[in-house]
Amino acid sequence: MHESGGGAMPGSGFGGWVAEFEAERARREWIADPEWEHGVELPAVVARSLQKFQVGEDGDGANLRAKADRAGDPEYSAAVRLFVDEERNHARLLAELLGAAGVPLLDGHWSDGIFVRVRRLLGLRTELMVLMVAELVAVEYYRSLRDGLADPLAREVTDRILYDERRHIPFHVRRLHQSFAELGPVARPFAHLAWLLLALAGALFVAVDHGPALHAVHVSRGRFLLAVTRHAWSVGAQLTARDGRAPADSFAG
Repeated sequence: MHESGGGAMPGSGFGGWVAEFEAERARREWIADPEWEHGVELPAVVARSLQKFQVGEDGDGANLRAKADRAGDPEYSAAVRLFVDEERNHARLLAELLGAAGVPLLDGHWSDGIFVRVRRLLGLRTELMVLMVAELVAVEYYRSLRDGLADPLAREVTDRILYDERRHIPFHVRRLHQSFAELGPVARPFAHLAWLLLALAGALFVAVDHGPALHAVHVSRGRFLLAVTRHAWSVGAQLTARDGRAPADSFAG
């Protein structure tokens, strides 16, 4: 299957996403940070899990930004930069949360290294498919922590991140839908299958690696895996649909 960065798409509609990301940035600047000085109590297995997620949220997104630039759509490039800013803010929030719990940050982790290498294998389409898997996993992960942790500061931080991650999914769906539409009728089903297999592999990896943390918030590995797979199936249908629009309540809750 041929991989491309995508051609120029004048009037592709990402100006609306730029406005949405900028409005969200203004909202973040207006609301206060959580009250870190109150401290936080985290189960040890959850703290170790969050250390790994914090590494994954961090980074400058240079490779993604370069591929977005090569796609030839200035509005999309601008939106990608704002998206990266939100992900880096998640890394900051998690760093503050771990600091409030007295937990040190990791300099890196092998699981993040694998994720980055897979993302960079081919062009923009592959990068976004891997990122989309990460978003689906993040939605279910942060939802599980928000609903299962007792500490109010931990619940507030995970809820803030969850709010952003749910917004990111339709953003990536829009660009990936355009990318899938560029494929020929023979290649498109294979791309759809590749998406489903990638999502299943990502969800299975996180379910196993972060299983103790999920168990601590009363979520089984199987339940987590099924939830992510269900969302991946829904996204796959949107990627191959004529309009690529997501149902309004696909990732609510």
